[in-house]
Amino acid sequence: MKKLDYPYKPTHPGEILKEEIVYRGISQKRLAEQTGISYPMLNEILNGKRPVTETLALLFEAALGVEAEMLVRMQMRYNMQTMRQDKRLAARLREIRRIAAVL
Repeated sequence: MKKLDYPYKPTHPGEILKEEIVYRGISQKRLAEQTGISYPMLNEILNGKRPVTETLALLFEAALGVEAEMLVRMQMRYNMQTMRQDKRLAARLREIRRIAAVL
């Protein structure tokens, strides 16, 4: 089976949201109040330490007009790329592939 390499660093959707609020001159505190989420939670999202869920994506869409589906897709790609870089999981997947190849 062909080895899959994923050399790029994925973009967390929080990075896009952070750029958007900076561009618009909106404070994190104001956005947190507007969306009804806590400031610490918003800060963790914007710094890539917390995932953007479907619910959060819809809240950001309502507040900023950033498409919710795009944010969710970005989060999924970020999660997948992060998992592909996990050495323990990679070893486990290699073993599963090895076993499956002989079946």
